[in-house]
Amino acid sequence: MMCYAGIDLHATNSVLVVIDEADRVLYQKRLRNDLAVIFTALTPYQTTLQGVVVESTYNWYWLVDGLMEAGYRVHLAHAPALPQYSGLKHVDDQHDAQWLAHLLRLGLLPTGYIYPKAERAVRDLLRKRSQLVRHKTMVVLSLQSLHTTDWQSALPPSASTAHPRGHSGTCAISRTCAIGQQFVGCAAMSGARDSHD
Repeated sequence: MMCYAGIDLHATNSVLVVIDEADRVLYQKRLRNDLAVIFTALTPYQTTLQGVVVESTYNWYWLVDGLMEAGYRVHLAHAPALPQYSGLKHVDDQHDAQWLAHLLRLGLLPTGYIYPKAERAVRDLLRKRSQLVRHKTMVVLSLQSLHTTDWQSALPPSASTAHPRGHSGTCAISRTCAIGQQFVGCAAMSGARDSHD
């Protein structure tokens, strides 16, 4: 008898559901996030288990790596592409885990790529850098807009038609943007320290 497992992963616990080829629930329980506990629950089904589905959440590394190292065939579910997110999702964690196993059994599970351990650090740093660059751009553009608006409102009526990027305006905007860049740089350094800690 073939069986399929789905794990609804949370910060401190996970819901494990194992179903058979007729969608009957063989096992269902909330477990603490401990590999030994999860292995104990899966062991009775290991020989007939066709795969274990883990939803791609922010903290999937430890679970997917541990299961793969133990010899389980692991599938990383691509959460935004799951059919349940189109209106079929229930608020019950047990149902979510069962739904993951059900999609695996039907061969309809959208999966994500499981990056090798050695490449994840570089990918995560590039993602963070991209996020900080976008944030920096947003802050600088916001400061430019704010300064331009305030500068124009302070002009006398006779000068209201002057170009906002005149010589003095350009210098002032440059100074404002420099301050904004320093602010973003400090925020980035702070974020990097927090990530390192």
